Amino acid sequence: MNLPLSQKNLLRLLSDGRFCSGNFLAEELGISRASVWKQINKIAGLGIAVDAVSGRGYRLVRPLELLDETAIRSWFSTEVNERIGAFYLHDQIDSTNRFLSSETFGPELNGAICLAECQTAGKGRRRRTWISPFGNNVYLSLAWRYPGGPGSLSGLSLAIGVAVVRALRALNVDGVGLKWPNDILWNAKKLGGILIELSGDAQGPCIAVIGLGLNGAMSLEEGAAITQEWVDLDTITHHSMPGRNRLVGTLINEILPVAAEFVQTGLAPFLEEWTAADCLHGKEVILHSGKRSIAGTVAGINGDGRIQLYSEDGELRSYGSGEVSFRINIF
Repeated sequence: MNLPLSQKNLLRLLSDGRFCSGNFLAEELGISRASVWKQINKIAGLGIAVDAVSGRGYRLVRPLELLDETAIRSWFSTEVNERIGAFYLHDQIDSTNRFLSSETFGPELNGAICLAECQTAGKGRRRRTWISPFGNNVYLSLAWRYPGGPGSLSGLSLAIGVAVVRALRALNVDGVGLKWPNDILWNAKKLGGILIELSGDAQGPCIAVIGLGLNGAMSLEEGAAITQEWVDLDTITHHSMPGRNRLVGTLINEILPVAAEFVQTGLAPFLEEWTAADCLHGKEVILHSGKRSIAGTVAGINGDGRIQLYSEDGELRSYGSGEVSFRINIF
């Protein structure tokens, strides 16, 4: 769903966070002051905080940069631009992953990108809700077709994690770490997550929809429902985070080549970088896999992307799925 043009234009006029008078907004939008007030109430209904001060007008409590396809593409290399298939940009959608998964997947949709300002049913692993307020975070999905079956994509989420770290480092955001299998952390707090959903035949071909959620600038109120410690780029950069269009463009510029070439490269070229960013290495953890809970000390990942644990009896074992929690918080 896209916002009516009047609301979109109103957001653009208010996007810098400065006060605009009702008269100015009415004149720019070609509507009455009463209609301006109605439109203000509608954007407030999206969860966007608006100040209204008599004699000064209206302003957004927190400035925002709306996503723009042309601005995003300006950060792509020529090669990435040529590999992009369909490009979808929504103001509000249930889920970017769900949207691409529901599309009829023709050749033109290989490399399809879906972005949204807001998600109403975003999700992470194990169907957890992904908090998705309007206009400040990144909700991004990429679809790619692979000739083999899902088994040929072992470790893809780890390689995508490396691509995200590369992108953030290129934007001078340092100290970002990776937690097996798909979390992006900073200072032990969750900054983002990767969700890859596969469909197709067991022997191939298959389609991977690669979803990325990344916290850009999220208020404490917006993040109140998150059940773990979290952080956003605005906090990490001391309120100097890169513009969202540059951020999204840089992320896609790193993620798409990794996704496109993974069938040839596999995980091997990413192992060193992943290990350098590994937040779990040497930590005492509990791996929850199905109904089992396995205690051990993390010994990195193997060449297939499986997590390796030294069990309490000293045996080294590897696991391909599960969720990790810390036995002792020793960050």
